[in-house]
Amino acid sequence: MELELHGEVWSWRGPAPHHFVTVPPEECADLDAVAPLVSYGWGMVPVTVTIGATTWPTSLWPKDGGYVVPLKASVRRAEGVEVGDTVTVRLVVST
Repeated sequence: MELELHGEVWSWRGPAPHHFVTVPPEECADLDAVAPLVSYGWGMVPVTVTIGATTWPTSLWPKDGGYVVPLKASVRRAEGVEVGDTVTVRLVVST
């Protein structure tokens, strides 16, 4: 399954800060259909993500009934992405 979405980069400032893009509800519904087949625990969904020219493997994190895409610092630097930016995210669910 491949999805393309647009979302705003936001930051969680916990003890280990992370940056994310929230997957919109429509795409979450599509992901819910395949999640039971690919999830490896805690509702994590393995994906390959592309933003701009950068592609990397990661997993979608479940949050508030949906999913969020974690953005590594190296990806944000490579693509010049900051909190508040709207980015286009391409997801390929790993099977």
